[in-house]
Amino acid sequence: MTGVQPAIELIGVGVFALTGAMVAARKSMDPFGFIMLGTVTGIGGGTLRDLLIGATPLAWIFDPTVVIICAVVSIVAFFTAHQFEKESRARILLWADAVGLALFAVSGTARGFAAGAPAISAILLGVVTATFGGIIRDVMAGDVPLVLKRDIYVTAALAGAIVFALTSSVVPSPLPALFGFAVAFVARALAITHGLSLPQYGSRRDE
Repeated sequence: MTGVQPAIELIGVGVFALTGAMVAARKSMDPFGFIMLGTVTGIGGGTLRDLLIGATPLAWIFDPTVVIICAVVSIVAFFTAHQFEKESRARILLWADAVGLALFAVSGTARGFAAGAPAISAILLGVVTATFGGIIRDVMAGDVPLVLKRDIYVTAALAGAIVFALTSSVVPSPLPALFGFAVAFVARALAITHGLSLPQYGSRRDE
């Protein structure tokens, strides 16, 4: 993963920044709002992961490449989002979020392994990386976070992280990353296209 992980991180940052910008478009925010939502979505999960593993000072403080990517993607979205109908922007948000989720599930798990974390902890770090940027985005936008809805979301990230962890010591790079990405993305895609979801709590008669 040495050569693959940085590319995955950068692509994931850009894709997640796009999801933040699409939410900003739906909320009719100004350019600063676009950049703010795009940036916290793009680097939020990775920042929390690095804080948890003690990878400080944070890399983006001294190498702001990821912040610049978030800002550029957000500004481009500010000037182009109006070309899409509201329904189209909603679809872009869902699918871009699915791609970012799958990418960060893999890269977060890989970063956990690189920091010396055991498999279970590395998998959880992958889930954190994949989901917390979206949580911050939704909370700042005043929406219910996707992870709190019935949609298969955290489960998709968890599945991708597990597949990556199980295959990383068996097959050569970059195959584990491809396998993990495919599993996470397909799981999320099935939830989007077929409305698959986890069971929801319902009231019981004896209550």
